[in-house]
Amino acid sequence: MAVMWPSILLVVLVAALFAAERRFADTINSLEEGVVSVLLAAITIISFTQVVARYGFNTGWGGALELTRILFAWLILFGMSWGVKHGMHLGVDALIRTLPKPLFRAAAIFGALCCLLYAMMLLHAGWLHFFGAKEIVNYRQSGALGYWTLMYNTGIGLDDLRYPGWMQETFGLQERVQRWVAYLMLPIGLALLAFRSLQALVSIWRGDRELIIAGHEAEDLVAENRDVLKD
Repeated sequence: MAVMWPSILLVVLVAALFAAERRFADTINSLEEGVVSVLLAAITIISFTQVVARYGFNTGWGGALELTRILFAWLILFGMSWGVKHGMHLGVDALIRTLPKPLFRAAAIFGALCCLLYAMMLLHAGWLHFFGAKEIVNYRQSGALGYWTLMYNTGIGLDDLRYPGWMQETFGLQERVQRWVAYLMLPIGLALLAFRSLQALVSIWRGDRELIIAGHEAEDLVAENRDVLKD
């Protein structure tokens, strides 16, 4: 029961995303691209200003390195579902492309299914109990949801990242930023990965998509855009 309410919130989030994407596909695409861009820009700006402060003024912000690591983790966790959605993850498809078309399609479906199961296992491994993994019985061993719930319940703070003094006084916050805040993207990112993997699986099944990976198509994209920078 410890991970019940976070699980419900994730289901609501994914359902809302699915409904919104059906009506406002372009807006959702722009929003996702915006999130990736903001995270990347924030990492760049923090790193650059920290270097200038350290080597130019012999000073710096103690929490910069920890914040950069967290933002980079957020970029990876959010970006992996975004990459699945747009078929941007590189993969090796030389072998399966030699198979007959029915077997190629079966292999593509199997690959998408593996990605879905991988995301589900990392998100909440407790469901494996129904398949004989009886040692996975409590929230401490139930994947990202269990780990995030543990951090939320304990309220442990990060090592260096602290709330500004005015926020502590105004909102009565503890000094250090809680780990559950920093780790929030862990269950969200994996839930989005599972959702996008399921979408890819359905698209492959319907014949709207070949693979969950980019495969050799990445080379085609490079060839198509070879002269973009020149222009």
